[in-house]
Amino acid sequence: MNGNVKRPGLKVADLLDAVRQAARQEQFLDVVSAETARARFESHLDLSPLAAETVSLAAALSRVLANDVVADVDAPPFDRSGVDGFAVRAADTIGASDAAPRRLKLNAEVIACGHAPVLAVAPGTATALATGGVVPRGADAVMMIEHTELIEAANGPAIELRRAVAPGQFIAYAGSDIARGETLLRRGTLIGSREIGMLAACGLANVDVVRRPKVAVLSTGDELVSSGEKLRPASVYDSNGAIVAAAVTEAGGEAISFGAFPDDETALHDAVTRALNTCDMVVLSGGTSKGAGDLSHRIVSKLGAPGVLVHGVALKPGKPLCLAVIGHKPLAVLPGFPTSAIFTFHAFVAPVIRRLAGLPAEAARTVEARVPMRIASEMGRQEFVLVALLDGEDGSVAFPTAKGSGAVTAFSQADGFLAIDALASALDADTQVQVTLIGEAVRPPDLVITGSHCVALDAVLGRLADQGLAARTIAVGSQGGVSAVRRGECDLAPVHLVDPKTGIYNEYLLTPGITLVHGWRRMQGLVYRGGDPRFEGLSAEAALSAALADPETLMVNRNAGAGTRVLIDQLLAGAKPPGYANQPKSHNAVAAAVAQGRADWGIAISSVAKLYGLGFLPIAPEHYDFLLAESRRARPAVQAFLDALTNPKVRERIRALGMEPADV
Repeated sequence: MNGNVKRPGLKVADLLDAVRQAARQEQFLDVVSAETARARFESHLDLSPLAAETVSLAAALSRVLANDVVADVDAPPFDRSGVDGFAVRAADTIGASDAAPRRLKLNAEVIACGHAPVLAVAPGTATALATGGVVPRGADAVMMIEHTELIEAANGPAIELRRAVAPGQFIAYAGSDIARGETLLRRGTLIGSREIGMLAACGLANVDVVRRPKVAVLSTGDELVSSGEKLRPASVYDSNGAIVAAAVTEAGGEAISFGAFPDDETALHDAVTRALNTCDMVVLSGGTSKGAGDLSHRIVSKLGAPGVLVHGVALKPGKPLCLAVIGHKPLAVLPGFPTSAIFTFHAFVAPVIRRLAGLPAEAARTVEARVPMRIASEMGRQEFVLVALLDGEDGSVAFPTAKGSGAVTAFSQADGFLAIDALASALDADTQVQVTLIGEAVRPPDLVITGSHCVALDAVLGRLADQGLAARTIAVGSQGGVSAVRRGECDLAPVHLVDPKTGIYNEYLLTPGITLVHGWRRMQGLVYRGGDPRFEGLSAEAALSAALADPETLMVNRNAGAGTRVLIDQLLAGAKPPGYANQPKSHNAVAAAVAQGRADWGIAISSVAKLYGLGFLPIAPEHYDFLLAESRRARPAVQAFLDALTNPKVRERIRALGMEPADV
């Protein structure tokens, strides 16, 4: 890369000045424990629920009552029948039986719902009425129609009763549900569908609720591009703005989106000032570290007292968190990486929003699970690890997700997280841990697939989704899949590992209780940028020889444990060319590195090369198959998966992706 190329928005002199300033202000990043950070932040806040506002009943769902609601009507407002039948005097039914029925004259009136009775029930008479009808004067019970028989007597219609009723039977008296003057709902109650029904029964069209805190959401970074716009070189979409805004709403606040701002101190200062003037709280993501372009904490420190209270928390992820109070308004600067941002939001910001909105603190729900592998940790910081929960042979298994704090999808693909103590350097394999659940409920997956990932696998799983079956896929590479299926932690393990002795794929991995299910064949090859004279027009073998002979030609490798890595090491025969240490974990990452010029060649599958517009020199087809735990073969989801592999439409989709399904 040309060292004279200027980076937009950051001059060399600015970079040096910022580095010097960071060195002088090193004490500003005073890392404290999570407990200390939370205590400092909340001690400067009034966390009482905000003032009341009046909303329509239709808009009251999920809001919090600001005042007690006292009923000013009875419910029901009159004595009403609970069954279809006849309003009677209980005394007239005494002794009634099949052997000695009692006969009552039928009044010339039928009381339907919504109609007031006209005639009183005199002794020896009865009035027909429907469920919900008003019980007429004189009646003190209702006889079910099933226990009567209509009779045409000489003096007009009558009914015969073949059993007695007690006074009050089948009558709901006025006020028996809600009594006028009763406190129907108390302030602080979260309004759900049941509460809506109670309010509606009292005829309330409007209700006083706690005002939702208005939370300004801002993002900062020269690299940010708004959704819908075209990505620039070295840019990313502003996912944090959307994530945080949605999280604000989930926490009970009203998110006010201010958008994304470049690393311009004046523009960002003005935006944060506007946000403070118009909202109850400000949440900014990005620019809170000590880097040269990180402006947020410096801007916040100049906004007013009491100012920055915390800048640095002993958490992983989330160390750069900045917490401040300006006047009486809370302000949080979250780390820029999505997982770090959402962790710190839920830990420090969401509780404040909930209390301002009048909501109760959320009680964390936990489950116990076993960690199947050792997890290294950095001492000095409490570390949170996102995990997927699986059903193991001896209980729940917490399988760490492989994605880092910069991953947008990390939270969506996790069931919960576990914590590693700040004084621990690792969590040993087979440790029993408490997993804090994310979301309302965790649905155990119908099928667990752990191992190598392939885009064609989505075609198979799509078939299962159409049948209402949920699959959990954990991409840990072929070797990781082999270990998982042998430990009983998954149903199927996708693998593509060649036996170096025989050249046969996957069969050498079989052990008692594990069988092989053939999947499809996909072509592995050397990928390069189209038109590159170092590769264009050559065979894969010739191109590889030329690349190894040229120290300026940079490769991109694959991670240890991947089936492609096994192939690469066979091809290199011990050589470690420039770029060998660069070991991403997917075909897509290899293709992106080559397409963006960060590497010149790598090994990937043909479908990915096509997706990234790269040149492709075929090397050899590989077998992408599945190791099946026989103990799980009979499970309905496993059977559905096996059936999907033979489904003609699924096989057509696999071929459309450039792969060839195995013979069935």
